[in-house]
Amino acid sequence: MSTGSPFVSVKLPVALVDKARDAAQPMRRSVASQIEYWAALGRALERAGLSTQDSLALLAREDGGRDIVSDASRPALSPALSPELDDLHGHVLALAQSGALAERAKTAVAENRAKAQPRPRSRRAA
Repeated sequence: MSTGSPFVSVKLPVALVDKARDAAQPMRRSVASQIEYWAALGRALERAGLSTQDSLALLAREDGGRDIVSDASRPALSPALSPELDDLHGHVLALAQSGALAERAKTAVAENRAKAQPRPRSRRAA
């Protein structure tokens, strides 16, 4: 059993960390908290039934229409969204503007951190 920190280190692309740093600063978050926030949003969208194709289309739209897929063997993505996904995108933007999305993400991050806290060890009777 590990007695160390409830956190682990991972390698992330420099560009992602730079984007997270830029996004975190105005929100007064750490880079790690910003990435946690983005991960919570991604999990929420997946749980809501967002398909892989719709996810990639949203990412392409967010990335200014540039290709998300760097593998030349796969076709380039189109930023076009289905009407349903366009409605979802509008809904997510409205939640973000109202602050409700940030509150939900804060709650999810707090719950995840609470789960990651080490549990006190119980002493077994000898």
